[in-house]
Amino acid sequence: MTTATHTNFFQAKKGLFSWIFSIDHKRIGLLYLYSIITFFLVGVTLGVLMRLELLNPGRDIMDPQTYNQVFTLHGVVMIFLFIIPSIPAVFGNFFLPIMIGTDDVSFPRLNLLSWWLYIIGAVLALGSLLLGWAPADTGWTFYVPYSVNTNTNVSMTVLAAFILGFSSILTGLNFIVTIHRLRTPGMSFLKMPLFVWSLYATSWIQLLATPVIGITLMMIVAERFFGIGLFDPAIGGDPVLYQHLFWIYSHPAVYIMALPAFGVISELLPTFSQRTIFGYKAIAFSSLAIAFVGYLVWGHHMFTSGMSEAGRIFFSIMTFLVAIPTAIKVFNWVATLYKGSINIQPPLLYAMAFIFLFSFGGLSGLVLGALATDIYMHDTYFVVGHFHYVMFGGTGFAFFGALHYWVPKIWGRMYNIRIANIAFSIFFIGFNMLYFPMIVLGVMGMPRRYHDYLPEFHIPNMISTIGSWVLVTGLLLMIGNLVMGIRKGKPVGRNPWNSVSLEWQTLSPPPVSNFDKMPEIPKGGPYDYSNH
Repeated sequence: MTTATHTNFFQAKKGLFSWIFSIDHKRIGLLYLYSIITFFLVGVTLGVLMRLELLNPGRDIMDPQTYNQVFTLHGVVMIFLFIIPSIPAVFGNFFLPIMIGTDDVSFPRLNLLSWWLYIIGAVLALGSLLLGWAPADTGWTFYVPYSVNTNTNVSMTVLAAFILGFSSILTGLNFIVTIHRLRTPGMSFLKMPLFVWSLYATSWIQLLATPVIGITLMMIVAERFFGIGLFDPAIGGDPVLYQHLFWIYSHPAVYIMALPAFGVISELLPTFSQRTIFGYKAIAFSSLAIAFVGYLVWGHHMFTSGMSEAGRIFFSIMTFLVAIPTAIKVFNWVATLYKGSINIQPPLLYAMAFIFLFSFGGLSGLVLGALATDIYMHDTYFVVGHFHYVMFGGTGFAFFGALHYWVPKIWGRMYNIRIANIAFSIFFIGFNMLYFPMIVLGVMGMPRRYHDYLPEFHIPNMISTIGSWVLVTGLLLMIGNLVMGIRKGKPVGRNPWNSVSLEWQTLSPPPVSNFDKMPEIPKGGPYDYSNH
C-alpha cells in the first residue's frame, strides 16, 4: 500500500471546489449532511413559529394567511429536504460502499448530480419565501383545486419538489446497481448488513414510486398555466383523482422515510448488545415485504372522500397487513437485546427511543386505518400527532442515533458522552411534551391546519408549545456537543464501539480508497460476535 492510499478523504484535496465537485461518495455524503442539517434547522424554526402562534387562542404573532404559508413551507422542508433524503443520502452514500467492501458507488458523477439537484430544489423551495411573491399556502400536499386557483407561488414550490424527486430517483438507481454489481468477493446477499438491505428496499420504492409524484406535480403546473381540466371540477376535472395520484407516491414515501431508519436500528442493537441479531433473514425479507405492501395502502388517506365501501374495506385490511412485517422487526430487535451484553451509549438510547416512539406512532396509525375510528379522527390533530411520532419519532431519532454512532468513524474523534446523554434526555422529554398533547387534542376534536382554536383546547396547546422549547433546547445541545466533538474530541481508533461490520475494519477517518487492507467478511454472517 502506498502512503497516498492511507491519506484520509479529508486530506486528499483542499478547498471549497474540491468538495462541491467531488465524486468521492464520502464527501458527497457529508455535503448532504451539512445541507440536510441546515434545512432541518430552517424547518424547526418554522415549526416553532407555528407553535408560538398556537400558544394562546386568537392571534399571537401572525395572521391566518402567513400561518398557512409557514405551515406549507415547514411541511415541504421537513418532508422533501430532511426526512426523505436524510439517512439514505447521508449515511447510505457514506457507508453503503464501505459496508459491501467496495471503493465507491457505481455512478460517482450521477451521485454528485443528485446532490446538485437536491441543492437546486432546496433553493427553489426556500426561494419562494424570499423572492417577493407570496409563498405557497396550500399545505405540503398541494391539494387541488385550491393549489390550482390560489394566487400564491405554488408553481415554484411544486417545481422544487419535482427536482428533489429527480435527486431521489438518481440516488435509488445508484444504490441498486452498486449493491448488485460491486459487492466484495464472498459477500452474498444474505451476508449483507441489514442497513444495506434497508437501502436496497428503499431504492426500489424511490425508483418506482417517485415518477408518479413528479408527473402529478407537473399536472398541477399544466393546469395552472394552460387551464387543462385535469383536477378542477369547474372545467371538467376530478380533484379526487389528484388525491389518488398524490398518495400512490406519498404512502410508499412513508417507507422511503422509515425503511432506512429500520436499517440503522438493525445496526445499533447488535453492536450495543454484542450479539448476533435475532432473525436476520426475517428482518431482511420484511424490508422487501414492507416495500411491496406499502404500494397497496394509499387509500387509507381517503376514507372520507366518497370511496366505495369495497375500496375502503380493501385499503383498511392492507393497512393492518403492513403492520405485520413491521412487527416482525420490532420483536426481533427486542429479542436481540435479550441476554445481550448491553452497553448503554448514546446511539443505543436513540435506538431504544425509536422502538418506543415508532411503536406508539404505528399503533395510533391503526386507529386511522380502521374505518369506524378514522371517520372521527380524520383531519384532526390526532393525525398530526401520529404522523410526527412515526416520522420524527421514528426516522428523526434513527438519524440522530446514526449520527452519534458513525461520527467517530467519519471524523475519527469522540464527542462528550455525558453531554450526549443529557441532550438525549431533554430531546426525548421535549418530543413527548410537544406531540402527545396533539394526540389528546385530536381525541377532543380539534381540527388540524387551523391557525386558531376554541378556549377548551388551550391547555394541551400550551403544553405542546412549551414542549417545542424543551425539544429545541435538547436539539441545540446535541448538535453543539457533536460539533465540539468533531473539532476537539478525543481521537479514537478503528472500532470504538467494538462492532463487526466492515466499516469498522478501516481507519477512522477512512482512506480515500475506503480500506487500507482487504476487508474480512465475518464467517458467521454480518453480525458474528462469536469470535469477537
